[in-house]
Amino acid sequence: MAVDTRIVNGRVVTPGGVVDADVVVDGGRVVALCTPGVTPEARETIDATGLLVLPGLVDMHSHHREPGFTHKEDIASVTAACAAGGVTTTVAMPNVFPPPNTTEVLADLFARYEASAVVNYNVNPAATVLEEIPGLAQMGIAAFKVFMVVDTGRDYPHMPGIGVHDHGRLMAIMEACAAADVPLMVHPHDQALMDHVEKEFWDRGERDALAYAKAYAAHDGLIWETAIATLLRLQAATGVHLHLLHVQTAGSVELIRAAKARGQKVTAEINPWALFLGNDWTNIERLGSYALSYWVPGPNVEPLWEGLRDGTIDIVSTDHAPHTREEKEVGWTDGWKAHTGTPSTQFYARMFLDAAHRGLISLERVVEACATAPARIFRLHGKGVIAVGADADLVLVDPEATATITDEEVLSKIGYSPYSGQTYTGLPVRTIVGGTTVFVDGRVTGVGGTGTLSARRSGALAGLP
Repeated sequence: MAVDTRIVNGRVVTPGGVVDADVVVDGGRVVALCTPGVTPEARETIDATGLLVLPGLVDMHSHHREPGFTHKEDIASVTAACAAGGVTTTVAMPNVFPPPNTTEVLADLFARYEASAVVNYNVNPAATVLEEIPGLAQMGIAAFKVFMVVDTGRDYPHMPGIGVHDHGRLMAIMEACAAADVPLMVHPHDQALMDHVEKEFWDRGERDALAYAKAYAAHDGLIWETAIATLLRLQAATGVHLHLLHVQTAGSVELIRAAKARGQKVTAEINPWALFLGNDWTNIERLGSYALSYWVPGPNVEPLWEGLRDGTIDIVSTDHAPHTREEKEVGWTDGWKAHTGTPSTQFYARMFLDAAHRGLISLERVVEACATAPARIFRLHGKGVIAVGADADLVLVDPEATATITDEEVLSKIGYSPYSGQTYTGLPVRTIVGGTTVFVDGRVTGVGGTGTLSARRSGALAGLP
């Protein structure tokens, strides 16, 4: 009897390394890895000659904007961009409206994904309502999220219901997440210090995007490292699995490395803007708020790469954050009024494949950081690996193809990319979700509503059944 699909003549990146093998898919799963030329009959044969076959990327940190801000992005557009970028599981952040911090709101949000998603999905709800944490934890979520910012009452980007800066309340949230056995993601920030730093800039009349960039990087990343140090101490007291977001300074890497050496249950991520956009001051000068996310001064860049190479920084996630041109343009005169964040989900695979091509990092570590480790750390069953029994979430990559990013190919609703004009070697050419091709020949072929929930499973950290 014929199987569904066989992918032949490719080089397959497995947990054991890169091998010449044919991948056999049936019923949405990988059922065999065969010696080339001996695969069974299949209803579909995909010739991967000259291509790498990778596990689909698992992006644990993405801003999808639906509901509440669909003028920027929505579930259909962001998951189409994921398909084009080799992302087969995307996990949303809670700064939408209403924010998912109750089981009722999260159930409504999951229904939206069930109706519209092209690729697999999950949502990291806000852990800001203590009594809701146990119920939310039972809904298959991968993690909780808290923005370590003051709840100012404004409607965007840190609307009521997602920000917590009070350390006592943060500790209570950590205790509740630990009891529920679900990780807590935290956007680190020290608002009291930022208030002081900002005032110095404002008193000098410096308010544009360049001033904003310098303020957030001031004193060698003071606001990031003091916040991370506090969070690490709270983690030690509560035992929660703490996942640190936006690692962008050398000092942060050292703090995390030391915590891991002490045996603390902490993981961390880096975002593409830290290594391919905000790390170059000429980009800040040229693009202003379009390049912010944040500025990463030069001395931090190599320690960040080293932290990613050696696993101190566990994973890569996008922090995909689309904003309209109107929301960015104001930054030329007032960087504090421009919405912060940069889009990248469609293109970050290219960036890290190119880094492997240039010898900055190994291909195996790229796959580990972008797919295998996220799935393992957050217990996403069957994701992030190519092995018998794993889900057939795959991306075929031409490792020698060189392409320049253009605004014309952007699938996000905002219609531009701050990476436009950048050229990378290594190009996703086909994306497969659950055994079905959702992107090929430069276009998205997947249908909205076919993506499924990538749910967290209890038990040991594992990527397979």
